[in-house]
Amino acid sequence: MQASQQNSDDRSQKSDERSRKTENRSRRSEVGGQRSRSLLFSVYRASSGRRMVATIVCLGIIVFFGAFALAGHYKIDMGRWLGYCGFKQRTGLPCPTCGMTTATLAFAQGRIFESFYIQPACGLLCCVMVIAAILAFIIAVFGIYFRFIERFFSEVKLRYMILALIIIIAAGWAVTLARAVAANN
Repeated sequence: MQASQQNSDDRSQKSDERSRKTENRSRRSEVGGQRSRSLLFSVYRASSGRRMVATIVCLGIIVFFGAFALAGHYKIDMGRWLGYCGFKQRTGLPCPTCGMTTATLAFAQGRIFESFYIQPACGLLCCVMVIAAILAFIIAVFGIYFRFIERFFSEVKLRYMILALIIIIAAGWAVTLARAVAANN
């Protein structure tokens, strides 16, 4: 008798725990009193820590592009500050990151298509940075955190992100290398 009563008490406790977890999940997914229904764009309130990180990310990207825009406007020789490409000086061919600085200067000054022409990988990475800055701005200012960001970083492993970055840079190098070889012939 006591064993069956204890089993029913255990079951009711587990049921209570499940309902509390469900309530907590539904509360976290509510923004402005309304629950988001889309799985891709489900949102919830960002914690103050996430808002602070988003602020730092957004300001960092703004400062990065602002510095390059100013350098381009005042015609500052970035190669002098960052160093000229030793690979290109020795071999006469561009290295995997040749043109990144020039492409970033063009992108920061609003010449986006020119940026893609100079170094396609850099144009793509700059676009990713702009999207990251926009999302960080939304999180920092409005306090809205998108669930797909959390899902992306939990499901996609760091080694796959690094592999994707290497493939993007290699593809950009292939384009600039082919252009340099064609110019030499």
